[in-house]
Amino acid sequence: MVKPFTHLSVCSNYSFKYGVNHPDQLVAKAAQLNMKSLALTDIDNLAGAVRFAQSCESYGITPILGINIGFIQKQSRLTLLAKSGKLSSLYRLVTAINTNTSDGVLTVELLERFNQYSSDLIALVGAQSQLINNLLARKEGSALSIYQLSRSHFDQVVIECVSHQERSGNLRSTTNAAKSLAFANKHQIPAVITNSVRFLDRSDGPVADLLDASRKLSLISDASIERSNGEAYLKDSAQMFELADQISTQAGLFDGHQLIKTTLDIAQSCELKPRGEIGLGGVHLPEPTLFNASNQTQLLTQLEHKAAAKIDYYYPNDLKKVAASRLEQEINTIGQLGFTSYFLTVAGIVDSARSLGIRVAARGSAAGSLTCHLLGISEVDPISNGLLMERFCSLERNELPDIDIDVESDRRYEIYDLIFKRYGESDWAKVNNQSRCATVSMVERYRARHAIRDAGNALGADRTQIDLLAKSMPHISARNIGNAINQLPELKRLDLSSPLIKATINLAMRLDKLPRHLSMHPCAVVISDNRLLDFSPLSINQSNYPMLSFDKDDVESLGFLKLDVLGVRMQSAIAYTINEINQSEDESLDINKIPLDDKLTFDLIKSTRTLGLFQVESPGQRELVGKLVPDQFNDLVIGISLFRPGPIKSEMITPFLNARTGAVNANLIHDDLAPILEQTKGVVVFHEQVIEIIAKMTGATFGAADQMRRNMGSKEGAQEVCDWFYQRAAKRGYSKSVVDYTWQILRDFASFGFCKAHACAFAMTTYQSAYLKTHHTAAFLAAVLTHEPGMYPKRLIIDEARQWGIKILPVDINKSDATYRVERVVSEKDKYLYTAPNTKSSGEKLTLPNASGYGIRVSLADIAGISALEIKSIIENRPYTDLADFTYRSGAHWPTTQILVEIGAFDLLHGIKKGSKLNRRDLYVHLSELKQLNAGKAASGQLSLALSPGEIDSLGLPDITKSEQIGSELQNLGIDITEHLLKQYAPFLDALNVCKSSELIRVRSNQEVLVVGVKVALQSPPIRSGKRVLFLTLDDGFGCSDLSFFEDTQQSYAHIIKGNNLIVAKGVVRRTGARGVSIRASAAWSLDELYEKWVSEQNLIAQPELMNQTVLQ
Repeated sequence: MVKPFTHLSVCSNYSFKYGVNHPDQLVAKAAQLNMKSLALTDIDNLAGAVRFAQSCESYGITPILGINIGFIQKQSRLTLLAKSGKLSSLYRLVTAINTNTSDGVLTVELLERFNQYSSDLIALVGAQSQLINNLLARKEGSALSIYQLSRSHFDQVVIECVSHQERSGNLRSTTNAAKSLAFANKHQIPAVITNSVRFLDRSDGPVADLLDASRKLSLISDASIERSNGEAYLKDSAQMFELADQISTQAGLFDGHQLIKTTLDIAQSCELKPRGEIGLGGVHLPEPTLFNASNQTQLLTQLEHKAAAKIDYYYPNDLKKVAASRLEQEINTIGQLGFTSYFLTVAGIVDSARSLGIRVAARGSAAGSLTCHLLGISEVDPISNGLLMERFCSLERNELPDIDIDVESDRRYEIYDLIFKRYGESDWAKVNNQSRCATVSMVERYRARHAIRDAGNALGADRTQIDLLAKSMPHISARNIGNAINQLPELKRLDLSSPLIKATINLAMRLDKLPRHLSMHPCAVVISDNRLLDFSPLSINQSNYPMLSFDKDDVESLGFLKLDVLGVRMQSAIAYTINEINQSEDESLDINKIPLDDKLTFDLIKSTRTLGLFQVESPGQRELVGKLVPDQFNDLVIGISLFRPGPIKSEMITPFLNARTGAVNANLIHDDLAPILEQTKGVVVFHEQVIEIIAKMTGATFGAADQMRRNMGSKEGAQEVCDWFYQRAAKRGYSKSVVDYTWQILRDFASFGFCKAHACAFAMTTYQSAYLKTHHTAAFLAAVLTHEPGMYPKRLIIDEARQWGIKILPVDINKSDATYRVERVVSEKDKYLYTAPNTKSSGEKLTLPNASGYGIRVSLADIAGISALEIKSIIENRPYTDLADFTYRSGAHWPTTQILVEIGAFDLLHGIKKGSKLNRRDLYVHLSELKQLNAGKAASGQLSLALSPGEIDSLGLPDITKSEQIGSELQNLGIDITEHLLKQYAPFLDALNVCKSSELIRVRSNQEVLVVGVKVALQSPPIRSGKRVLFLTLDDGFGCSDLSFFEDTQQSYAHIIKGNNLIVAKGVVRRTGARGVSIRASAAWSLDELYEKWVSEQNLIAQPELMNQTVLQ
C-alpha cells in the first residue's frame, strides 16, 4: 500500500483570481485520496485559513498553513510554512509585511527587523523564485548567494521541485525540477516535491485560464495564460511518488525515496491543531486590567454595580424587585460564561458615543437582556415586552453572544475612531504589537453581472453585447444565469445565439461564488485581548483602518468579540430632526421619554401614510399596516416580525389577521399556553414563543429550550427534538392530541419565526420616527430629505411634504444650507392638505398632521456637480448683495453659478417674481457679461469682480415658462420644486379619467381603475410561489399607487415599466383590511406617448367621449 502523500503547495480560490476551488473541496478530495494532512498556501493572503481548518477538522485531515508571497521583488515568489506551534509567527510576519509595505513584498529589511518571526518559519523556494531563475539561467553562484541570504533569516530554506510535465525548457518541466533537485543535493540543501496545486481536476483548467485572463486584463487566447496543460491538480499519492521517481532519476538519483521522505518530514514538522494553534472554539475578550480590575471576580462586581445603579431610573417601585431578581440571574449567567468584559466593553463604547452626542440603539437578540438595557446599550425594556435573556445568551448555548448597535450613519467612523483609540496600537513597525482591535474583512464573490463581464472580456466577446447582457441581468448568483435567461421576458428579447456569447454564459456560471477580493466589512469590528495578532494576520484597508484577513464567520469561530456598528440613516435622521426641532420650534425633545401609546402617532401609521418611516414604508409593509391597523406598540412588533420572507412564504400572516379581526377564533391550544399565544392570536410568530412553549410543556430551562429550537433547523435535529419533546410533554401530563397539535405548529413555524427582541428594537425606531413625523412633520421630513434613510427618491418625499401643508422653498444663495432646513412661513389658503378618507370599510376616523406654517428649504448639496468645498465657501462668505458680489466672493465655479441662476437661487436677491421687470433670462445674460469681463479668471473656473457691468437692465426677453422651470429643477436638482411634474398633464389626465391615489380607498375591491404617476420604485422581491412579480410604485402628487405585475402581464409590459418614468397603468383594485390597498395590473403605457397621441389627434378634443378608448388602444 502506498504511503499517504502530503501536498505542501496548494492554492484555493482564496488566491483571488488564481485558485479555482474552495478549501472545503480541496480537503474533501484529500480525504477521498486517503491523505492524512494537507497544506493551504494561498497567494498573498491567509483569508481561507479558518474555513480550511474547519474542513480539516470535519474530515480528519491535519492542517498545514502557509502563504505564497513576493520576496525582495513582486515577481519573485516563495512559500512560507508555519512550523508546529509557531503559527503566530507566520501571522505576525504577514501582518508586518501588510502594514509596513505598499506592495506586500517581503524585503530583507523587514526580515532583519522581524527576524524573531521569520526564524520560526520554513521557506519553500520554487519555480517562481529568483533562486531557481538564476539556477536555470546557469548562474549557480548567484542562486547559492540567494540561498545563503535566505538561510540566515528562516528556520529552514527548502528547494521546491515542481513538475507539471511540461515540455523541456518550460518553467514547470521535469527537466527543470531535476535541475533544482540536483542543485539541492550538491549543496546539501533539503528538497521537497509539490505539485503547485491550483484546482481539483483537469476539467477545471478552463476556469483557471479565465481567472488568469481576468487577473491580467488579457484574453484567454493570449500567451500570458500561465498553464500549458491540466497537471496542476490535486494528484493522488501514487501519482506524486511516480513523479518523484522521474525527477530524481533525471537528477542522477536511483529513485525518489529521499525526495518523498524529506517532503513528508517537512510536512510533519508543520502540522497544526485546529483547536489549539489555529484557535477554533477559543474565546478572546479584553482583559480585566483594562477596566481597572485585577481579576474576573472584581470585573463581575463592577458590571453588577453599574447595571443595578440604573434600576431606579428605569423601573417604578412595583417592578424594582422583579428587575433586581432578573438582573441577579443574568449576572450569574454572564459570570459563569466568563463574558463580563464583553458587556463592559460594549457599554463603554456606547457611553463614549453618547458623550459625543451620537445616537446609539441596540438591535438583535441583545434587546432581550436586562443587563444590556440597564447598561444603556438597548432602549427596549425586556420585562414589559416579555423578552428572554436566553434567546441572546445562556449557559446551555455557551457561545459568545452577538451585540449589534445602530448608530448615525454619517458618524459611524467616529465610533470606529474611539474604539481604535482605546483598544488599538498603531505602531506597526513595532515588534510584538499589542493591538486589540481591527475591522473585519468581507469576501466579495462572483455573482451574475461580474461573472458575465469577466468571462466575456476574457473570451473577447462583443463588449456592447456583454454590457447589455450584464445590465439586463438581475442581482442573482452566477449559477442561475441560465435559468434567468430562460425565464425573464426582458432577457428572452436579447440575441444570445452567437457561439462566443454561449461560451461566455457557460464559463460565467462556473465562476459562481468564487472569491474576487477582500474588502472591509461595512460594520463589523473585532475587539480582543492582546493576543489578537497571534490568531489572525491583518492589513490596512482603504479606509485606513486595520483589517483582519478573516470574515465575520471566521472571527466568531475563533471567539473574538465582534461588534457590529451599523450606520443607520434613520438614526441620523432622528438626531437631525431633534436638532431641527430645537432650532425651528425652540423646543427640546428627549426622544427616549416620548409616550409609547400616542393616539395621533398610531393614527398616522394606520393611515398607511408611512413614507419615510423606519421598516414600514415599502408597498408590502404599507399594505400590511393597512390590514393590521396597529394601535399599540406590540402591534408594531408583530407587524415587523410578520413582514419577513419566512412568515410570508409559510402563510403566517393570514391566520393571524383572521384571528385578530375575529373572522376565526384564536386557538390557544391549552390553558398553560394561553399566556404565551394570546398576544399573537394563537399563531407562533416569535422565537421566544417557541422557547416558552417548549419550556412550559417539557420543564426544560429557557436555555435548553432555545437549544432545542435551534436544533429544529435541520431535518435530523428536528426528529431528535420531536422524540424528546413527545416523551417529556407526556410525562408532564399533556394529552397526545395537545402534543400532536403543538408539535405541528412548532415544526411548521419555528424555523420561520422572528426574534421578538430584534423586532422590539426595530419597532422602537419605527415608533420614534412615526412620532416625529406626526408631531414635528417638517423637521422630520427635512431630516429624511437630508439623510435619505428610506427606499424612495427625494422628489417623492418633497411631494409628501406638500401634502402635509409644508411649503417647499427653493434654493436661495443667502438662505440655503448644506442640508435641508425648516423655516417658518405664512400659511397658504386653499392649499391642498391630505386627510385620510373615511368610508364604511376604512375603520375609525383618523386625525393626521397639519404642518401648515412651515417650509422646508432645499439644500445646496442637491445642485448637480457642486462640490463640498464650494458649499462651504458659499455659506462662509454670506450674505451676498447681488450676483456680481456672489461671483466675486463665493468661491463657486461658474457652472455652479450658472445652475444657481437657472433654478432661481438669485430671484429673491434681485426681486425676480411673476410680472417683475427683471427675469432669469436677464440675470443669465448678466452672468455671461460677468464671465466675459473676467475672462482670465473665468478660465480657471471662478469669477471675480475685477470688472463689473454695473446695473442689470431688463432686455425685454420673455420669462421662462413653468414647464422650462420644472425641467430645469429636475435636471439640476433631481426634484420638482415649483409644482408636481404631472400637473402640466392635468387636462389630459382628467379626460382620461384616472383615479387619484388618495381616492383608491374609496374604490371597491375588484373594480378596474386607471392610475398614473412618476415611477418611484420598481422591485422584484422573492414571493411564496417562487415566480417573479414586479412591484411598481407610482407617485401622482396625491400619494402612491402600488401595483403588482404578475408573469402573465410581464411579457407585454415589463419593458414599458422598466423603460419609462411616467406611466399610465390599468388594473383591478385589491382592498385588504381597513386601509390596505393595492392594484393587480393588467396593462401599462408610456404617459408621454399617450399624451403626444392625444395632442396630435385634434378630433378627439372635439369628441372627448371617444378619447379614452381611442388613446389607450
